[in-house]
Amino acid sequence: MSAALSTDHPAVPARPPGPDGATDVLVVGGGIVGLTAAWRASRAGLRVTVLDPSPGDGATHAAAGMLAPVTEADFGEEAALRLGADSAARWPAFAAELEADSGLDVGLRTTGTLTLVYDGDDLAVGRRVRALQEAWGLDSTEITVAAAREREPLVGQRVAGAFWAPGDHQVDPRAVHRALTAALARDPRAAVVHRRAVRLLRSPGPDAPVTGALDDAGAAHRAGTVVLAAGADSGDLLADVPEVTAPTRPVKGQTLRLDAPPWFTLDHVVRGVVQGRPVYVVPRTPGPDGHREVVVGATSEEHPDDRRATAGGVFALLRDGRALLPGLDELALVEVTPRVRPGTPDNLPLLGPTSVPGLVLATGHYRNGVLLAPVTGAAVDALLAGDPLPPAVAAIDPMRFSPAPVATPRRTP
Repeated sequence: MSAALSTDHPAVPARPPGPDGATDVLVVGGGIVGLTAAWRASRAGLRVTVLDPSPGDGATHAAAGMLAPVTEADFGEEAALRLGADSAARWPAFAAELEADSGLDVGLRTTGTLTLVYDGDDLAVGRRVRALQEAWGLDSTEITVAAAREREPLVGQRVAGAFWAPGDHQVDPRAVHRALTAALARDPRAAVVHRRAVRLLRSPGPDAPVTGALDDAGAAHRAGTVVLAAGADSGDLLADVPEVTAPTRPVKGQTLRLDAPPWFTLDHVVRGVVQGRPVYVVPRTPGPDGHREVVVGATSEEHPDDRRATAGGVFALLRDGRALLPGLDELALVEVTPRVRPGTPDNLPLLGPTSVPGLVLATGHYRNGVLLAPVTGAAVDALLAGDPLPPAVAAIDPMRFSPAPVATPRRTP
């Protein structure tokens, strides 16, 4: 049986090393999505290689780690909601399995999410979103500002309303990435190569399969299956695969990391809307000294990955965050992290097999790469085993932006 995946989902068997050094699965991209795919392949007993010059230094490094399908729900994005809700439900088991494999904590905190709105206009918008959440059967409740302060005494005095989503949680993306790296390091069948992929490789001839990738040092990495998880760069790597289009684009965001002393007792994720602008504040678990990391984010700009923070972006996040939680003023600002997220035209990921043998897409996760890691892993598990994809994944066609196949003319006798 071939080790290449196709749209009918044949299982991928483990193979002995070939004379060309080929592995079973090559993952192009070492962020949380790529390493999740690699980890699942290694757990399935396959030989896997990850190709990335700086694993985890992209969107994963900036991400706050909110697992928030309810509070992320928006008009016209029901497919994204269903995918996110599926993945959020998988996070406890995913975290437990990863912690067992790696020996490391991933920082999963099931404390719920408090949404605060700043003025009357924001409250009106919040209530419209709450009505949408109710129509979709989501667990979200409007609560009084007094009740919000009972949950979080640090809530500021000028807040017009509050909403509570008990099922929206958080995880620490950097801790998850460390755990994925450690789990792969424990498996002798897995390797991480710190090189950048410059193009995918194909066999000659019609309906040629993808057989690997070429890195920036000129080395070829061969595999029976290639999982393209290169974030915003994914589309550029498909230049030699015209049958598949992955219109990923860079959407720049900035997050701030603050150091909070023991008196800053924020325990829940706080999301907010301040005069129409979204902001979030994510507190981590306190360390032995009582200090905790607090992540504030995130801006959103259609901008390339220049890794440069803007004064206006930092100011806006602090201005809006402190409007809801004034105590942020007294925390130390220790890191500003600008990175790009991989957006797609419809804000949905490209996840699943393509029409080209040997090529699987796992990219375009936009703001939700961390949230969607477990369902991405479940999709990889299904593909490797030859099983049906999870329904929420199967509902989103990874070839929806690709050109329609050209029909081959029938020959007359």
